[in-house]
Amino acid sequence: MALKIIDHGSKEYRQMVDLRNEILRKPLGLVLTEDDLNADKNNVLIGAFEDEKMLGCCMLVKQSAQLVLLRQMAVLNDLQGKGIGRALLLFAENIARDMGYREISMQARKNALGFYEKMGYQEASNEFTNLTIPHIIMKKYI
Repeated sequence: MALKIIDHGSKEYRQMVDLRNEILRKPLGLVLTEDDLNADKNNVLIGAFEDEKMLGCCMLVKQSAQLVLLRQMAVLNDLQGKGIGRALLLFAENIARDMGYREISMQARKNALGFYEKMGYQEASNEFTNLTIPHIIMKKYI
């Protein structure tokens, strides 16, 4: 499996948009908007690939000089639990650290809390609803 930063508008980026729509939006009856896609230009886009096929993705969104937000973490349904998310998250943490960030935060779906806790993230909020599903803010110092 190869992990890499991908360019906005590239063939890999189109795969990322498709994966995010399939895993994160379609089950909620939503799709990514043009505004969402335009905002991606300012983010660090990360993909996990086997040959040319995207297996998973995430992105880093600058919040401040010290804080970056992890967003849009998605892994193909039939490959979840096989270490792809873990590899993506570790890769994203290393990139964030190399860029000078000291903390990563995210709005984690409640059903993914166990995964993020195993990766060293701690709950930093009460439960709230976003896009109709329960979330918790998670944070980790890197």
